[in-house]
This record gives sequence, structure tokens and C-alpha cells, in this order.
Amino acid sequence: MSDGSDADAIRQSAVPAPRGAELPLPPAAVPGGPHDGDIADGLEETYWSVYDGAASKATVGQILARLPRIVRQIGRLAWTADRTATLAVVVLQLASAAMTAFGLMASVAVLRELFAEGPTPDRVRAAVPQLLIVVGFLAARALLEAGVAVAQARVTPKIRTALETEFLTLTAHVRLEVVDDADWHDEAYRANDRGLFYARQIVGQVVSLAAALLGLLGTAGVLGVLHPALLPLLLLSVLPVGAAAVRTARARFHSFKRWNTLQRRVRVFSWLLLERDAAAELRSDTAQGALLEEHRRLTTRIAEEDTRLGVSSAGLTLAGRAVGGIGTGITYTALGAMLIAGWLPLAAGAGAVLAIQAAQASLTRLVDVSHLVYEHAMWVDDLLAFQERCRDLQPRRSGLPAAETVKTISLEDVSFTYPGKDTPALNGISMTLHAGQRVAFVGVNGSGKSTCARLLAGLYEPQDGGTVRWDGVNVLDMDAESLQARVGCVLQDPVRFPFSALANLTVSRGTLTEADPQRALDAARASGAEQVIAGLPGRWEALLSKRFRGGQELSAGQWAKVAVARGLYKNAPVLLLDEPTASMDPRAEHAVYEAVLRDNPRPDQITVLISHRLASVVACDRIFVFNGGRITESGTHQELMDLRGEYADMFTLQADGYSTEAGEVA
Repeated sequence: MSDGSDADAIRQSAVPAPRGAELPLPPAAVPGGPHDGDIADGLEETYWSVYDGAASKATVGQILARLPRIVRQIGRLAWTADRTATLAVVVLQLASAAMTAFGLMASVAVLRELFAEGPTPDRVRAAVPQLLIVVGFLAARALLEAGVAVAQARVTPKIRTALETEFLTLTAHVRLEVVDDADWHDEAYRANDRGLFYARQIVGQVVSLAAALLGLLGTAGVLGVLHPALLPLLLLSVLPVGAAAVRTARARFHSFKRWNTLQRRVRVFSWLLLERDAAAELRSDTAQGALLEEHRRLTTRIAEEDTRLGVSSAGLTLAGRAVGGIGTGITYTALGAMLIAGWLPLAAGAGAVLAIQAAQASLTRLVDVSHLVYEHAMWVDDLLAFQERCRDLQPRRSGLPAAETVKTISLEDVSFTYPGKDTPALNGISMTLHAGQRVAFVGVNGSGKSTCARLLAGLYEPQDGGTVRWDGVNVLDMDAESLQARVGCVLQDPVRFPFSALANLTVSRGTLTEADPQRALDAARASGAEQVIAGLPGRWEALLSKRFRGGQELSAGQWAKVAVARGLYKNAPVLLLDEPTASMDPRAEHAVYEAVLRDNPRPDQITVLISHRLASVVACDRIFVFNGGRITESGTHQELMDLRGEYADMFTLQADGYSTEAGEVA
């Protein structure tokens, strides 16, 4: 018996650890818990807060410099989604701005008639035609703005659908090792949680930005027509208002960053209080009070932040209006001087007042929307950059299609290291598997068994010059997805699809709507899922999820049977069973192994079983023992027992355990 064997390791695990290796007492305050320092400081560097508050840190010049590029980018997305609707938005928005300017000019004409000499009734009657023109312009603007809303309603959902579809298509198909990368996960969740969310809003924000800018330019044009000297007065009147709007917007963004961090934490506690999977343990631990208290503490802080923001915004608005009032007073004084000096008719002066007020409103809206567009565009940029990265991480879609059957799979000096790891999960593995063989991979956790199986399935690609060949063809020369379609995988923790019982089987062949009834029944019988499905209301049509009305709940062992049936239904030339029966009762486990390994061995299929329960691998044609990413032993059960190595130690240890338990029961 070799030193360091599994049997020795297990026996030694009962020996107390040396004093220096004992775990010290934990601190009185829970590290990383909700009271561990300021929550806002503790969470602000997470994936979702990368760009939050960016507009509050950017200068006005930076925002203005970047806005044209943002508008072009959103314009390209809209143009790709719906050219007709995009063109309609642009044309109708320009026409609406023109109607606003013409309406102001028509208002000046009305005032000119009202301020003319003569009896009041005559002046009013003379102003009626011009007044009707003003009404016409306002009505036209209302119709044009409705047209903008309709065109925007057409293009925005198409942009959202296109981006979301592309995002999910790309992320669902990236190579499996990419999904193991924590950085990729951060980027994926950030793009989904923020990028897609703001992509749905930014088209409308860009339209609002254009409307505010065009409105500001239109009023400036009207003032220039009335008298060129009015343009400096416009700046004097609107700049203080704009400065106040900038300060208010930045205060709001700073507050948003603090508030949003707290709000995300509140959502975590709300989810734990509502989530079905946490309900039993929450009640058994009587933890509701602790979570509710923390929820109350956080919502109180949010309320305080809302109050602080409201008070701060009120002060900033007051200051802005005070400074703006001074500017407006100077403007109106200058207007009065121009009227007294005869530079400007009285009607034109009244029209200038209307134009300046409209310009102030447009500028305030422009500042607010500019901050939103600037910040949200960063998230959209992040989404587009992530999608571009995912395009480079897709599996091979060129090369030879995988054959319908395979006679031999060979691994030659195969190694593999997971992203972010220094130690290889596999190191120089070589083996040859033949059709009709039942093969077992055994070993301690982390020894490389599952990694090797995923290389066989084409889910990972060999590194450092190693090769995997199907009937002599290097898998790197084959279409990756066609290769994966030739492998049925049954995992220890299978996906619990919220589909019907039948769709939970057919999904293994890439469909939720088409089924081979006889194949489904045969797979259910072989896996033991037949009795599970027969006992469900609706049987094959039963929905397997309690999250939906009428859904059914399965135990872990029942789900395992459904997962095995799913793998068998795929009817692939390679079947990988990775601890598929870990949650089954002994009788169900025995039935599965009898059906898959003993009763119906397929001469055209390679079956690979990964198991820690060594009694289940006895019938396999060949057993590979993994340790530290290498194959340390291989052979039949009897050959390995005769070798008296690591496998024999593990098998004897398990057998002794059962014998001891049986003796105690007797």
C-alpha cells in the first residue's frame, strides 16, 4: 500500500490537528456583514457601480465634447434597427423645432397688432389672424411631437430586442472555459444589469436632448431676428439658470450613487425574505427578525438620503434662481433701455421676454438630459464592448462537422489549466476509448475527472500541444457545436428547467416543441423517471416548477432521474455520467446502473461514468484512477484490486465501511 493513499488520508483525518493549525476564535463583529463599516463604501467598487456617478465627476467641457459621438452611436443603432422610423424621428423633430420658432415669431406679430395705435376692439380684431396662425403652429408642433413619439415607439423596442438577442446569443455560446473566468462574469452581469437597461432608455433621452437643443437654438434665432443685441442678453439670462441646473444635476448623481448602493443591499434582503428556496432555512433559523431589522435600518438611511437630497436641491435651486433673477433683472433693464431708446418696438420686447423664458426652460432640460445621456452612454458603450469581446470567444463554427458515430476517441498528452489558476487541472493525460466500452473515472475531488470528461465532450480544448482525436480527426479541426451535439452529459447538479416533463427530456436535442414519444418513454424507463412522471398531474405535460401556477415540485433524487432520462433521450454516441446518482436512494441508483451499464450496453456508444461510489464501477470495462491531474492507475476492477494500489485502498475502505455498518445493525 503506497504512502499518501486515500485510505491513509481518510484514517489520518480523524487525528486532531496540531495546535498551530487550529482555527482561532472569530471576531465579535461579523466581517463583511451589514454593520462592517459604511455599506456604501463597501459596495461601490462592485460590477454594477463602475460608471455610476460618472457625469457628476465630468466637466461641462468633457460632457459637451462627448455628446456628438454618443448621438452618432445611438443614431447608428437606430438606423440599423429601423431606418424609416429613425428618419421620421429626425425630420419630425426638426420640423417641431421649426414650429416652435415660427410660433414665437407669430406671437410677436400678435403682440405687434395688440400694441398698435387705435381703438382696442380694432386692435384685437386685427390680431385674430395672427393669433390663429399661432394656434396653427402650436397644433402642428403637437402633431409633430406625437409623430416623434410614434416613430420613437417603433424604433426603441427594436433596438432593445436586437441588443438583448445579440447579447444572449453571444453569452450563451461562448466557450465553457470563458464562463469559468470571474472577470468575464463581472462584465456579463454588468452588461446585462446596466447596459441593456440603459440601452432601452437612451434613445428617448437622445430625442429629448435634441429637442432641448433645437428649442434653444430656435429661440436664439428668434432673438437674433428681433435684434442682434438680444443674443448677449440671452446668455446673461440663461447662464445662471444653466449653472444652477448643473449643480443640481451633479448633486442628484452623487446622491444616486450613495442611494443606489444602499438600494441594492435592500433588494438582497427583500429577495431573501421572499425567495422560496430560502424560506425553510430562514424560518428554521428564526432569522426573519435579523433580516427585517437590517432592512429597516437601510430603508431609514435611504429615506434620510432622499431628505438630504431634497433639501440640498431646494437650496441649489433657490441660489440658481436668485443669481438667474439678477441676470433676468439686468436683461429686462437692458430691454427697457432698448425700448426707451427706440432700438426695439414694444411688441418685439414682449416677444423677447417670451423667447428668453423658453430658452431658460430648454437650457435646464438640456443640462439634465445631457448628464443622463453622458452617463448612460457609458453603460451602452460597455455593453457593445462586451459583445465585441464575446464575438472573439465563440466556439469554432468552421471545420469538419462531427460524424454521427464514433469508433475511437484518443487523448494524447492532454493538459488543461483553468483561468486564474497556476496548477493544471490535467497534466499530460493520455487514453484511448472505443465504441461499446463502459469506462469509469475515479479519484478524490479535484483530481481532474470532470475536466477530462469535458475535454472528451469538446467543452474544453486541450492546451500545451495536447490533442483529442475522434476517429483520428483532431477536434480542433472540427466544428465545436456539432461535436458537442454528439455527447450526452448527465451532471450531479442538473439544470431544473421550468418546462414540462417532456420538454425536460427533449431539450437535450435542442427542441422544446418536438418529441420522439417512444424514445422519451424508453429513456424514462431506463432512468427510473417513468414512475416519477406517471405520478404527476398531467404526466408528460406537467410543469416542473413551483414558481408557476400548477407547477409541480420534484425531490433532488427525482430530478436526478429526469436528468438521466434527458441524457439517454439525446441518444448520442458518447454518454458522460458525472455523479448522476449522488442524490438517488440506493435502490434507484442500482436500477440506473443496471439499465445503463449492464442491461443495455450499446455497441455503438462510449459510456463514461464518474463516481465516488466504487461499487457502481465494478462492471465497467476499464477504470482510470485520477490523482493530481494525472492518471495513476488504469485497468479492470479485478486488475486494479490485484495491483493493491490507490483504487484497491479506496474500494476496500468503502467496503469495510458497509461491512462495519451491517455488523452494527445485526
